[in-house]
Amino acid sequence: MQNFLFATGIEGSYPVVTGPNGSRLRVDEMEKTGHYRHWKEDLALVSELGIDALRYGPPWYRVHLGPGRYDWDFTDEVFAEIRRRGIRPIVDLCHFGLPDWLGDFQNPEFPTWFTEYADAFARRYPWVDLYTPINEIYITAKFSAHEGMWNERLRSDRAFVTAIRNLARANILATEAIMMVRPDAKFIQSESSEYFHPSGPDATEPARHMNELRFLALDLTYGHDVSGRMYEYLMDHGMARKDYHFFLNRSVKPVCIMGNDYYATNEHVIHPDGSTSSCELFGYYVITQQYYHRYRIPVMHTETNNRDAGTGEKDAPAWLEKQWSNLVRLKSDGVPILGFTWYSLVDQVDWDSALTADAGNINQYGLCDLERRVRPVGLAYRDLIRTWRHRVGNELMYLR
Repeated sequence: MQNFLFATGIEGSYPVVTGPNGSRLRVDEMEKTGHYRHWKEDLALVSELGIDALRYGPPWYRVHLGPGRYDWDFTDEVFAEIRRRGIRPIVDLCHFGLPDWLGDFQNPEFPTWFTEYADAFARRYPWVDLYTPINEIYITAKFSAHEGMWNERLRSDRAFVTAIRNLARANILATEAIMMVRPDAKFIQSESSEYFHPSGPDATEPARHMNELRFLALDLTYGHDVSGRMYEYLMDHGMARKDYHFFLNRSVKPVCIMGNDYYATNEHVIHPDGSTSSCELFGYYVITQQYYHRYRIPVMHTETNNRDAGTGEKDAPAWLEKQWSNLVRLKSDGVPILGFTWYSLVDQVDWDSALTADAGNINQYGLCDLERRVRPVGLAYRDLIRTWRHRVGNELMYLR
C-alpha cells in the first residue's frame, strides 16, 4: 500500500448565495467548471499526472432527494471509473451546502438526515475507506452564519454557534455510521488552518478570541476541552451543557487524520474593532505545528493553491515549491504527515468573491485550465511526485 498520498481535488462547493433581487441562488462549482461534462477527462488527468488520491464530493444536494430517496446515477458512473483507474478517493460528503429540502445549517434535523446519507453512501460504495464527512466546518459555519454570505446568510454569534454545533454533531454521527459499515475507515478532517495577528496592543483581545475560535470545529470533533472563556462564549450564544458534553463523550479522534488547508489568505491582521486584512507571515510550517501540538494526531496537507499568493499562473510553481518545502521540514521535525494536496485539479470560477458574485470569473488556481490543458504548476507537481514518491513513501506511516 502507498504510504504517502499525493492528492488533488475536484472543486465541488455548492452553497446557496444571494442572487439577483435578493433571490436564492445555488452555486455549483462542478457545473461552473464543466466537471459534469468532462468528468472522464478529469479523472484521466489525475492518472496522467501520477496523482494517487482525489478529494471528491458527490453533489449532496443532487443525490439526496428526500428522506430515504436518492439519485445515484451520476455518482455510480464516476466512482466506477475512479475505482477502475486505481485512484484513491477521499470523499467529501458535505461541501459548503445542503439539499434544498433541509433548508440550512440552523436546522436541528440536519445531523439526522446527513447521517442517513453517510450511511447510504458507505453501503453503496463499501470499498471507499477515506472520508471527509464535512469539509471545513469552521469556514462553513463562519460564512453561513457569521459573515452572511452562504446558506442561511445570517450574521450573529448565536447563529454561528448553532451552525458549528449542528455541523460538528453531524460530522461525528456520520463518522460513526460509516464505521459501522467500514470499521477500518479513516477520516481526514479538512479544516482551514488560521491565525490572527494583532495590529497593535489594543487588538490583543480580539486576536486572542479569534485564535481560540479557529480551533473550535476541531475541538468539538476531537473532544478537546475548550478554555473557560470559549466555554462561556458557547454558553452565552446558545449551546447547552448537554450539547457540549456530547462532544466530550463522543470524540472520533482515534480514527481521524487532521487535514490542514493553507492559503496566503489564512493569516489575518486583526484590528481593535474586529476588522481584518489578509497577510502571510508565519506560513504553513508554523501554523500546522500549532494545530499538531494541540491535537497530536497524524496530519495531511489537504488544500493549497496560489490564491492571492502572487499574480496568477506564473507564480503557482513557486508557491507549490514553498508549500512542499514547509511540509518536508515539518516531517523532518517529527510531525507525522501523510499526504500533500494541490487544490484543485482544474481552475475554479468566482472564488475571488467567495462564490457570492455570479460573474463567471475564471480563477487560475488549477493544475489544469478549464480547457483541460495542463498548466506549468501541473507539470511541476507531476515532476515533484516523480522525484519524491519513493523517498517519502517509505518513511511515513500507513494510511490504513
